[in-house]
Amino acid sequence: MKIIPYGKQCIDSSDIAEVVKVLKSDWITQGKKVNEFEVALARHCGVKYAVCVSSGTAALHLACLAAGLKKGDEAITTPITFLATPNSVLYTGARPVFADIDYDTVNIDPVQISKKISKRTKVILPVHFAGLPCDMPEISKIAKKNKFVVIEDASHALGAEYKHNGKWHRIGSCKHSDMTTFSFHPVKHITTGEGGAITTNSKAFCDRLRSLRGHGIHKDKNIAKKGAWYYEMRELGYNYRITDFQCALGISQLRKLNRFIKKRKLIAERYNEAFEKIGNAIKLPAIKYSNKKHAMHLYVLRFNDSDLIKRKKAIVDDQILKKIKTQIHYIPIYKQPYYKKIFCLKHNCSNAEKYYKECISLPMFVSLTQKQQDYVIKEMRRCIVENMD
Repeated sequence: MKIIPYGKQCIDSSDIAEVVKVLKSDWITQGKKVNEFEVALARHCGVKYAVCVSSGTAALHLACLAAGLKKGDEAITTPITFLATPNSVLYTGARPVFADIDYDTVNIDPVQISKKISKRTKVILPVHFAGLPCDMPEISKIAKKNKFVVIEDASHALGAEYKHNGKWHRIGSCKHSDMTTFSFHPVKHITTGEGGAITTNSKAFCDRLRSLRGHGIHKDKNIAKKGAWYYEMRELGYNYRITDFQCALGISQLRKLNRFIKKRKLIAERYNEAFEKIGNAIKLPAIKYSNKKHAMHLYVLRFNDSDLIKRKKAIVDDQILKKIKTQIHYIPIYKQPYYKKIFCLKHNCSNAEKYYKECISLPMFVSLTQKQQDYVIKEMRRCIVENMD
């Protein structure tokens, strides 16, 4: 029996065919497919512009640069996220500041954001954890009052939506933010292998992002008058370009997004139905909300029993022996050795600390078969019951 991972891509023959077409063409990078993917993504999100890049980390980095973050500035974000989120702030020379989460949603708490504001704050960087939208209208109010830039990290949330004033808004529409970043890593909703994107309604941000993506090089009609070969580097940029064959895969995958999310929700519903029978020893993730549409990137169980919390490592190890790969999303960022070393500060994120002790992510991906789901349910239920004394 092969190990069941916590997440993986779902690529079929139609995806492969689209990639092969590009590989057989004259342009495998810097061709038309990049623009096609950007147009398709912008249309899906209901936003004016999309800029595709080489990774989700590259998307975050460029968004932070476009926002003007620099040495001496601060960006407020959540401690429950992947390292790429605060690392992208560090890349600019600025400093990430961690605001505690809302215990129930695991998203950054707007009340805690307000408590972390200083004279150096320039950006708020919320993360839509597991695919559940943050309280963007409230975060937007804080930002507008203080003239902050808002960058949504939507690596988990392509396809998610939230309702405000009677209208539904897709994550990536930037209705209550300046930019939104996405990741197309294989464990995400759609994949381009590695890859990412930034969406925005600002032409100024879009132009800056495109410049930074390609070494800061410009070549427009006026520049071309100096010679067909001539171009100008106007700022220090990066090689964060994405290839055409990756974008061909992205376009094909994006067409399947609604189906992918529907399958993820069905798996989550099966898990909830199976695990609710255990009782109060575990806390199940909420799936349905009246004002939010969950994208179900992750399925996170929470241990509500002291024995289970103490034995979490043993439970993870047990599942590995049974060929089931669970995961922990995430270790609070400020606990990482590098962050301890550079900041040397005590953090009071009690909800994040409590959540970390309790959480365990179960396998969640589109190609997870019913047989595999049944096996995960059976083995996890057995393990939980055995570890409750």
